[in-house]
Formats: sequence, structure tokens, C-alpha cells
Amino acid sequence: MLKYTWQRLKLRCIWSWAGWRDAWANEHSFRTWVWANLLSGAAALWLPLEAGERALILALGVLVLAAELINTAIERAVDHISTDEHPLAKQAKDAGSAGVAVAGIAVGVAWVVLLWDLAR
Repeated sequence: MLKYTWQRLKLRCIWSWAGWRDAWANEHSFRTWVWANLLSGAAALWLPLEAGERALILALGVLVLAAELINTAIERAVDHISTDEHPLAKQAKDAGSAGVAVAGIAVGVAWVVLLWDLAR
């Protein structure tokens, strides 16, 4: 049982890393969010923030990356099914993109609130 569980965990890590590498190699928006997160994370570590505030910024950044990866999965699945234009395919892709945008807005809101508080 433990050997089976370890094997499944190992495979999940391999598959996840393959997904990360593919997104990095083929998705400009994913790379852009990674760089934005590196800058945001560096700022969060450099500024005099509380531990919880840093954790919030870092966690929200990771959630943006997760949203971008899910959006990529939606786009790939839709394109695999058909490259023909269809209103439902457009809606699925647009909804995935909107999810990334909402996650990005959440990070922006957190930064505005934290910087506003630091300025007072």
C-alpha cells in the first residue's frame, strides 16, 4: 500500500512538472505571470510587511499561476476537440481568461491595501 501511494505521488510530481515546463515553453502569459510574481514576491520580502501580509501576497501570486495553468488546460482541451470557431468554445476560453484576470485583480487589490496602509 505504501509503495503504491509513493509511486502515485511520484507520478503526480512528474506530470505536474511536465505541465509546468510545457506552460513555460509555450505560454507567453504564463511566463509573464511568473516574472510578475518574482517581482511581487521580492517586493513583499523587501518591504516592512507583517508575516501574514507577506503570506497573502505570495499565496495570491501562486493562485494567479494556478489560474493561468487552468486557463491553459481549458484552451488546449477546446483546441484539441476542434479548431473551428464555436460560440461555446469562445465562451470557455474567455471564462478561463476572466478567471486569470480576477485572480490578478485580487493581487492588485491586496497590494493597494497594503501599500495604502504602509503610507499612513
